Amino acid sequence: MPFPRASKALSRFTVLDLTRVRAGPTCVRQLADWGANVIKIETPAHLESGEPLGGPRDGPDFMNLHRNKRSMTLNLKSAEGVAVFKKMVKKADVVVENFRPDVKARLGIDYKALRKVNPRLIYASISGFGQDGPYADRPGFDQIAQGMGGLMSITGEPGQGPLRAGIPIADLSAGLFCAMGVLIALLEREKSHKGQQIETSLLQAQIFMLDFQAARWLVKGEVAKQAGNNHPTSIPTGVFKTSDGYINIATAGQKIWERFCHALEAPKLIERPEYATGPNRSKNRDALNAEINQLTARRPSAEWVERFNKAGVPCGPIYTIDQMFADAQVKHVGMAQPVKTKDKQALTLVGQPVSLSRTPSKLAAPPPGLGEHTDAVLKEFGFSAKQIAALRQANAI
Repeated sequence: MPFPRASKALSRFTVLDLTRVRAGPTCVRQLADWGANVIKIETPAHLESGEPLGGPRDGPDFMNLHRNKRSMTLNLKSAEGVAVFKKMVKKADVVVENFRPDVKARLGIDYKALRKVNPRLIYASISGFGQDGPYADRPGFDQIAQGMGGLMSITGEPGQGPLRAGIPIADLSAGLFCAMGVLIALLEREKSHKGQQIETSLLQAQIFMLDFQAARWLVKGEVAKQAGNNHPTSIPTGVFKTSDGYINIATAGQKIWERFCHALEAPKLIERPEYATGPNRSKNRDALNAEINQLTARRPSAEWVERFNKAGVPCGPIYTIDQMFADAQVKHVGMAQPVKTKDKQALTLVGQPVSLSRTPSKLAAPPPGLGEHTDAVLKEFGFSAKQIAALRQANAI
């Protein structure tokens, strides 16, 4: 029975996945979720020592990252294993890896070696700090990149020290940018008929994600500081207390500010000189927020959310994750999607956040068991039953 594909969009492409932990698997998940033939190449169980990187196989993190993929085992430290891999590379379109720069060269599976095997190969590399340069050999970790990439210096309340974001944003963004690079290279290959190498790093991705905060320094020499829940430029925008919790309110621009004051039943705020303009509201931010909090604390969150949105003022609840998945709009857009496990049990994972009208993505297959598809994949790449048995005897798979 053929392996189910998540979409028709990328079904003509074969991807060899050498990645581990999070950034690399995030990249490959994008390709798998849009239908690429993804083969996750893992270390044979007899060569693993201790808990594998990436957490337990039956944990939510692993399962969410590795759906829609097949798994085979291959010992890339053996000559036989490398020979198998190079034979697979001849037919593959993409290799994605996040080894340290020196490791892949030592194994003989770096881009320089593999492009000789397949000149059309797209070879994508993710590292902590880059493939070369003074920090190339340092191990990469999301929180280190958040700190070095400037994010922690602008996250959190003023005076309370740097704070990491609640998600591994450097890992995730590096993976997404890498997937974008792969797709761009595949599009370019249709014209040039040549492959190329793609490189990104956690550090580069994190800096790019600073966006306007980075541009404030580059263009105007302004060093952004921590502002807590306050927006750095649109004021008042932030978290405000209600009678039963908290809400987010965003008032960008003069017209929304005036609509906000009327919905708040405090039109006199518009006339106050200290709040009359954006610069004045910025200068007197703390006093203004205190006045708003006194008023919003008089009614429950749901009432304010309805009232402000009806008035054309952006406002929303602040959910815990369980509340978020229970929200009517979240259910409507289908971000929680089901897939059946191998034993026919229901498993729900996070779906793709973008939809295509003709070639949509779906959760077609659960995360694979270690080496679950080794024999089937090798047969597809031209290995006979006798050759597969010999590879197993040599501990190459």
